[in-house]
Amino acid sequence: MIRVAIIVGSTRPGRNGKAVADWVYQAAVSRTDAEFELVDLADYALPHLDEPVPPLLGQYQHEHTRRWANKIASFDGYVFVTPEYNHSTSGVLKNAIDYLFAEWNNKAVGFVSYGSVGGVRAAEHLRLIAGELQLADVRSQVALSLFTDFENFTVFKPGEHQLAALRTTLDQVVAWSRALATVRHPATA
Repeated sequence: MIRVAIIVGSTRPGRNGKAVADWVYQAAVSRTDAEFELVDLADYALPHLDEPVPPLLGQYQHEHTRRWANKIASFDGYVFVTPEYNHSTSGVLKNAIDYLFAEWNNKAVGFVSYGSVGGVRAAEHLRLIAGELQLADVRSQVALSLFTDFENFTVFKPGEHQLAALRTTLDQVVAWSRALATVRHPATA
């Protein structure tokens, strides 16, 4: 069974990301084509990248890195739930991504972003990062506006049309995750 992580990309107090990720998770768990797990960066005390050896070599020296690496390696695909801060993703998500390399390779990723213009610039930056990590980013994404999908910019109330975008994004992440399993495990595919 394909396993997909829904990664909460913000740890800011009062963050909107947890409500958005919970919405993604609730829509995902009713599916039968994959297993989904919510992964909250708030549960991983990752200091600013503190590994002395580049992640490309996989020689992790700290327990927090090994714990993060084991969690990320256990998935076939990912959905990053990202805020847009200053026309980009959050520092905490970028830091968590930068800790690892091989654990991300040849897997699929989709984006659910939120911000004043739907968080699209954060998702675009993540697409550039994904290419370097050999993550296949799917075309569909969910772009949630703080003006129309949140009440008073804080209470998450997505428009009904967003659910269709989410379903398409999940369909693509699952399909690409399944296809990329043949790259990661050619003998079993």
